[in-house]
Amino acid sequence: MLAVLCVLLLSSLQSLASSSSSSSSLTYASRLSSLPSSSIYDVLKTHGLPMGLLPKGVKEFRFLESGQFEVHLNQACNAKFENELHYDQNISGMISYGQIGALSGISAQDLFLWFPVREIHVDVPSSGIIYFDVGVVSKQFSLSLFETPPDCMAVSSDNLEELVSEMVSEIKSEVLEDWIDQ
Repeated sequence: MLAVLCVLLLSSLQSLASSSSSSSSLTYASRLSSLPSSSIYDVLKTHGLPMGLLPKGVKEFRFLESGQFEVHLNQACNAKFENELHYDQNISGMISYGQIGALSGISAQDLFLWFPVREIHVDVPSSGIIYFDVGVVSKQFSLSLFETPPDCMAVSSDNLEELVSEMVSEIKSEVLEDWIDQ
């Protein structure tokens, strides 16, 4: 079990490292063909989703009639809710009413591990619950946590390397302790 968690951790961290270190030459422009929205936050609201799913600091975005969207932040960053979320500099996915699917660029921390968020959805808006699908599990949160865009703490590649180093050290220590206990 620990070996599986190590593999998941390392693949998540490699994904974070590659996405935070890559720079894109694409310039995104808001292209709203059928919506009178002027920001990505308006697009979220129009689709029955809370504005706080994306942090403050959206530099540019693109939204197509098909529901495909791309968001460009000034830099990768982390925001704290009940858990911590990591936002890559570039985020993309497919928006339909009440959900974002095919999501990339957002990771959630749970029990010291980072998992890519693959989908976010609100089944029944009156329930006050929003679901984050991270592949292995679906976490539920109060919609009220996401009412307003959160402040986001910048994450540099130096911080990421330090985080990876700390986590690898912790995992090695746990594996060694388990091995000694056997």
